[in-house]
Amino acid sequence: SDLRQMLATKSVENIQFLPFLTTDANNLSWLGYGCLKGDGTVITVNAIGAALQTLYILVYLYYSPAKRPVLLQVLLLLAVVVTGCGYFTILVDAGTRLAHLGLFCSVFTISMYLSPLADLAKVIRSKSTRCLSFPLTVTTLVASSSWTLYGLQLHDPYITVPNVPGIVTSLVRFWLFRRYRPEQEKPYSPLPA
Repeated sequence: SDLRQMLATKSVENIQFLPFLTTDANNLSWLGYGCLKGDGTVITVNAIGAALQTLYILVYLYYSPAKRPVLLQVLLLLAVVVTGCGYFTILVDAGTRLAHLGLFCSVFTISMYLSPLADLAKVIRSKSTRCLSFPLTVTTLVASSSWTLYGLQLHDPYITVPNVPGIVTSLVRFWLFRRYRPEQEKPYSPLPA
C-alpha cells in the first residue's frame, strides 16, 4: 500500500523510510542464511523480499525531496551488509558460520518485530490506532506464523524463535484495533478563531 501511495501521489509524505531499509537488510541477511544452509524456500522468499524492498527504496528515493539523507542511509545499509558478508566469510570458522549467521538473523528479526512496540504507548495515550497499519498487522501475523511453523518442521530454532515475537506483537496490535476501534475515535474539530 505504501508503494501504491507513493506512485499515486508522487510523494513520500507520511511514509517512513526506515521500515523499507530494515526489512531489506533482514531479507538480505536471511538470504545469506538460506544460501549457506542450502534451503530453497528461505532463498526464494528472501530473494523476492529483498528485490521488492529494493524497489520500494528506489521509488522512495525517486520521490523523496531530500535525497541525501536517504542515500546516506542506503549507503550505511550497504556498508553493514558488505561488512557482515566479510565477517561471516572471512572471520567466522566454516563449522560455526551457519550458527553465527542464524543467531545474527534471529536477533535482527526479533528487533524488527519488536520495533512497532514503540507506537503502542502512543496508541494507548491517544486512544487511536491511526498510526498502526491493519494490513501490515495481518501480513505480519501470517508471515511470522508461517515461518514459525516452517522452523518447527525443520527443527531450526534460528527460524522458529525469532518469529514468535511477530505473532505476539501482531496479537497485541489486533487487541488494540479492537479496543480503540476507528469509529470510536473522536474527530478533531478546529478551534474557533
